[in-house]
Amino acid sequence: MTAATTTPTSPTKRSGGRPMRERWSKLNRFQQWAVLIPVAAFIYLLPVLNPPILTTEPGYDFSIAMFEVARFALIAIGLNVVVGQAGLLDLGYVGFFAIGAYVAALFTSPDSVLADLPFLVVLPIAMAITMVFGVILGTPTLRLRGDYLAIVTLGFGEIVRLLADNIDPLRGNRGFQDVGAPPGTWSDGSAIFTNTDGKPWYWFCVTIIIVMLILVGNLERSRVGRAWVAIRDDEDAAQLMGVPTFRYKIWAFVIGAAIGGLAGALYAGQLSFVNNQKFDVVTSVLFLCAVILGGSGNKVGVMLGAFVIAYVPLRFLAIAEYKYLIFGMALIVLMIFRPQGLLGARQHLLSYGRRAYQRFLGKGERVSGDSALAGEDRNGGRP
Repeated sequence: MTAATTTPTSPTKRSGGRPMRERWSKLNRFQQWAVLIPVAAFIYLLPVLNPPILTTEPGYDFSIAMFEVARFALIAIGLNVVVGQAGLLDLGYVGFFAIGAYVAALFTSPDSVLADLPFLVVLPIAMAITMVFGVILGTPTLRLRGDYLAIVTLGFGEIVRLLADNIDPLRGNRGFQDVGAPPGTWSDGSAIFTNTDGKPWYWFCVTIIIVMLILVGNLERSRVGRAWVAIRDDEDAAQLMGVPTFRYKIWAFVIGAAIGGLAGALYAGQLSFVNNQKFDVVTSVLFLCAVILGGSGNKVGVMLGAFVIAYVPLRFLAIAEYKYLIFGMALIVLMIFRPQGLLGARQHLLSYGRRAYQRFLGKGERVSGDSALAGEDRNGGRP
């Protein structure tokens, strides 16, 4: 009787990656922070350390390369809410990114006729405006599914780009010069945030990423996160069980849009220039590639995917022009051998449920959703 109840649930006899996850899940919050704080300190010091194996110099400034990586990671976190958590295929995410960049330019650049606001004030404004656009786009389109939703969102991204091309106040290819930046000066009176020094921007962006990870992580563990998982796994079943699917899809769209707009504002501030050349479909597909490559639904995974997408072309400039070919081949290989991505989805809620089951009943047990994931692992990702 005892063997029958314990043998099937032994975590060490499942796939190779799961024991590490199990051990991490069993650590209490303080033990996890004891591991995470040194890792965070190393991440913050990366531009200063400039490790020889990671450096992009002399071809590309390493601190700016690290900011590019952090910016991509922030974008991937936002898109992961839409694609990875709620299961909504969004091919026009670059539209929200562009709106955030243009909001920063319109409110801080001397080329704009609008009021000159401080950059730190513009950041929440950019998030709020992109959230409004998320509602505007999501309300009529989120009743669609699959390919139809992807096509509509793709059209939204193109509409934003065409508006930037054709609306005169957005200045088309001329763009906006001298976009604002956060305040502050060094001891010699020079500005801290400039477009030639990526370190302050990197530290600022990493801090925002940590805040976003905490907020998104709390959302995942809340009723909203459970609804997203239900919608992603089977929207019809979720609706039959009483989940207001449309409302939660709007929530996912709006939150993802806000993070995308924030990333766009940071991009505009660091570059100090915005025009219509960086918001095309290819850029949007690269954002989506970061999520798929790292593992849709896994925050750490999508940041790993963002690192690969943003860092590799800057580290190996000789092959940068072939990056689309390389990423395309990598995605094909990934879809064949590991369709769940490099790290795959991991549902924190389910691990918490397993811990609660072990604590109260004194024995290990898998919950239903996690067993499905385990089945995917055993079958190499095949259903």
